Amino acid sequence: MSKKRRMFDIDIPEMGAMEVGKVPDRVLRRGPMASAINENASALRDRKAAEDNIRDENDRLAAEFVRLKRDGLITDRIALDAVVTERLLRDRKPGEDDALEELKTSIREVGLSNPIRVEAREDGRFELIQGMRRLMAFRALREETGAAAYDTIPAGILPIEARVGTSYRRMVDENLVRKNISFAEMATLARRYAADPANGCADVADAVSELFKSATYTKRSYIRAFVELLSRLDRALEHPEEIPRNLGVELKRQMDRDESLAARVLTALEAEPGRTAGREVEILRAAVGGAGGLPTGKAAAKPARPRQAKTTFQVPSGRGIAKCNASHGRLELREDRDFSSIERRKLERALAAFYAKLNE
Repeated sequence: MSKKRRMFDIDIPEMGAMEVGKVPDRVLRRGPMASAINENASALRDRKAAEDNIRDENDRLAAEFVRLKRDGLITDRIALDAVVTERLLRDRKPGEDDALEELKTSIREVGLSNPIRVEAREDGRFELIQGMRRLMAFRALREETGAAAYDTIPAGILPIEARVGTSYRRMVDENLVRKNISFAEMATLARRYAADPANGCADVADAVSELFKSATYTKRSYIRAFVELLSRLDRALEHPEEIPRNLGVELKRQMDRDESLAARVLTALEAEPGRTAGREVEILRAAVGGAGGLPTGKAAAKPARPRQAKTTFQVPSGRGIAKCNASHGRLELREDRDFSSIERRKLERALAAFYAKLNE
């Protein structure tokens, strides 16, 4: 019987001959399959980590979007026809607005820099909260030009408020910073707010306190004075928004002292229907000056002072847009620039060139 041949000759050294901690001269390598499995597992771990990071980022962005939307900080272009003004009584008296043309020019040249503010309704439309003049300007521009650019308007979108009083506060707080809103307009809003049973505010004084919380105590007292003034003279006043603050407050005080004064003022106002705003103010000033100063009719009335013509426009400058107001004997330029820092002789040369061009 032949001796069986061994396939492998393996020489195993004695245990005592092996050196502890010695690195072998040749490092064993994984086979191709083991390497592929290891690389695939590593790739899967990296992919899962990337997906987890993307998911966390999406969750963070979604939460941030919800927060911004809740705070009304999301701005989008919405259809102009989808904006309605049904929920709130407006504090701006309808009619001609001299500054609307200036606003339209600005929108036409540089766009709308301050979006309107709306509340999203369940029917897909949007209730206007802030920006009545901006909305009117966009509607006028679309009607005049027919351009598709005015079919939509930039708007900050808020969720609909459960309490209409909160919506009123948002509207009023913006309007309080407007320099040209009159005390009569604010008083009219308070009266209408109190008259609406849905608002649960039967007293006008309470309506003033609720709507104009952001105003100072003194300003609220002026609004209440105009509320009283309008309640006594409203049926005869044609231009209440033109009544100066001091005149309205003083007239209300004198009516409190003299119960017959309101009747005399009503008689004087009703004697001149169709009067101008300037003439109406003259009649009220005469009432404050004394009963003897009140006119008795058109024959005793002074001719109304003609309204001074005024032109407003905008011109591009090297730093943006300059706003200009031109009237008799006066030209006013307004721009975000410190003219006092410009050398005097440079200003003189610029004005001389302006007059030279103007006199051509």
